[in-house]
Amino acid sequence: MTLTRRSFLAGTLLAGGSLWAASSLWRPSAAAESRQLKIPELIDARDKSQSVVLKAQIGKTSFFPGRESVTLGYNGSYLGPTLRVHRGDDVEMVVTNALGEDTTVHWHGLLIPGELDGGPHQTIRSGSTWRPVLPIRQPAATLWYHSHIHGRTGEQVYAGLAGLLIVSDDDERALGLPSEYGVDDLPLILQDRQFENGTLVLPQGMMSVMHGRRGDTLMVNGTVNPTARVPRGLVRLRLVNGSNAREYDLAFADDRPFHWIASEGGLLDKPVELRTLRLAPGERAEILADFSDGRPATLETGPDGNLPMMMGMMTAAANLGRIGRETVVRFEPQGKPALESKVPDRLHAYERLDEVKAVRRRRFVMNMGMGGMMRGGPSMGGMMRGGMGMLGINGRTFDMGRVDEQVRLGDIEVWEVSGDMMAHPFHIHGVHFEVLSRNGSAPGIRDQGLRDTVVAQGPVELLVKFTQTAMASPFMYHCHILEHEDNGMMGQFSVS
Repeated sequence: MTLTRRSFLAGTLLAGGSLWAASSLWRPSAAAESRQLKIPELIDARDKSQSVVLKAQIGKTSFFPGRESVTLGYNGSYLGPTLRVHRGDDVEMVVTNALGEDTTVHWHGLLIPGELDGGPHQTIRSGSTWRPVLPIRQPAATLWYHSHIHGRTGEQVYAGLAGLLIVSDDDERALGLPSEYGVDDLPLILQDRQFENGTLVLPQGMMSVMHGRRGDTLMVNGTVNPTARVPRGLVRLRLVNGSNAREYDLAFADDRPFHWIASEGGLLDKPVELRTLRLAPGERAEILADFSDGRPATLETGPDGNLPMMMGMMTAAANLGRIGRETVVRFEPQGKPALESKVPDRLHAYERLDEVKAVRRRRFVMNMGMGGMMRGGPSMGGMMRGGMGMLGINGRTFDMGRVDEQVRLGDIEVWEVSGDMMAHPFHIHGVHFEVLSRNGSAPGIRDQGLRDTVVAQGPVELLVKFTQTAMASPFMYHCHILEHEDNGMMGQFSVS
């Protein structure tokens, strides 16, 4: 057992047994008073001579007053700083591992070669330092970084190993979008976590493997019941679903509209007015919210829509999740109204791929247990070898030594993705893609833009162009419910 895992045990992070055990008499929702939203430190690579220093470390965090939890973080006790890089730059990331166990740092959404990607093959041993130099050659976007150590990604991310990564460029700056970090440009990392007596615990058990770890308490940037003071005008919200498994159904309590302006790959062609927005694990979205009327506003989420009926009943019985809507973050407008609060008519015309040029079609089915068997997957005995090895893609559980697909550099392909039993957020490393169709019909409104993560249950067709090499180290494709990924719902591909 590693030092980190011993520390978790000593700090009760692993205490508490199954997520579905009877809940404590201590109620976090009742115990939490509103607290000022924490804004992670901003590190701009240009201010650091293009060399950013990160230290993955163990710490202690008080999510509730007087109650400490053992946690993990980068340069701190929980989560990490926001990193800002600029298109055209080459940025050295100096990452030191002080965890007492292996880790990696995956630059989720960054278009870089496989050996720099930070997937399971770029292991950072305890006490060592990794120094990749990342070429930033993509448009402005909201990305993130997090652990991707095989078999323990869910555990390490749950404990705090994640942070925001912002790519900036001249085209975006010219639009005049809100850009004062922490004032009218806010990072919002959404997470749900489980607490017992005010202390963070790690859900265990079969249900946590099959449907992902879920919690009874919502947090934003590690803040429980947060309030953010914002100017009276347009505010840019960079939303990241950093939960292990929970899906969010976001809307303002007063039903005010907002404008969706960017997907995972960057800015859309033009703003899209919405009143609700779903966000699955790994997905990001940028929106513009207008607070010029000066009225306080509450961003809420509906119940997790990606729970099977039986699990939803068990969740309610264990008092995890509420009936109706839950508060995510409250906004309190301050000061005088802005002189002008205008949403741009146009944003960024990204280059669209030509489906006619696709040279190959591949099909991927994310399998869960009996669903995998019914589709001709492995036997029950084969699935159960090694414990929870019943999850996979195309009937095969992940194998670090096996390259599942081989792709040619520069090719355009169609990938058809679907999933068993529930919706799965499918993430592909090293690419951005477009959604061609969903369930045999035209894509939905939220399918537009360039993506790196997409929710799939019924078939979803993706148009993918491969622009980055992955020869020394392959890229991953996987479900971004982290417990699915850790237990075999992942494959890998080379690009040459």
